[in-house]
Amino acid sequence: MTRVALIDAGGANLGSVRDALERLGAQVTVIRDGDGLRDAERVMLPGVGAAAPGMRLLRERGFVEVLRASPVPLLGVCLGMQLLFESSEEGDVECLGLIPGRVFKLKEAPGVRVPHMGWNTFELVQGGSLVAGIDGSSTAYFVHSYAAPVTADCIAGCEHGQSFAAIVQHGNVCGAQFHPERSGVTGACLLSNFLDWTP
Repeated sequence: MTRVALIDAGGANLGSVRDALERLGAQVTVIRDGDGLRDAERVMLPGVGAAAPGMRLLRERGFVEVLRASPVPLLGVCLGMQLLFESSEEGDVECLGLIPGRVFKLKEAPGVRVPHMGWNTFELVQGGSLVAGIDGSSTAYFVHSYAAPVTADCIAGCEHGQSFAAIVQHGNVCGAQFHPERSGVTGACLLSNFLDWTP
């Protein structure tokens, strides 16, 4: 049974993420400070909200330096994924710096609403064990106004008026812009792969 430290970053989706992991057989412990990460086999950073308050909470609870030094596989979800990057246009905030790049605001356009909310298709651009069993063109549930750029760390990309990263991986750090806990079979497959993932 894989031990997962689930970081309480103030997001309302904490319970649904925990339930999704436990359905897959994980032993989940909700962690509210950096010291709680010491014995984890996996770390998950969910998030709903804005970058600046999210980073402030991580700093106040002693997560930042521990996450930056940790060799344990880490999965960020939605805002949690965005906080893995170097910085965000949202509040012009410095983030964790675990993945190169700057998070940007999605642009509205005719037929393109922001926030991007609902089911959307994403396309795999790289393979690997993290996306094993996920179709080359899958759907997932998104809710966000900011997004990460498509770089060499992008495993899957999505389109909503412009291209952005749907799944990323950099070393032992990975992220999903969509909500796997609300994305049916695709989301469950990603979480299951993460529980078994060896970067």
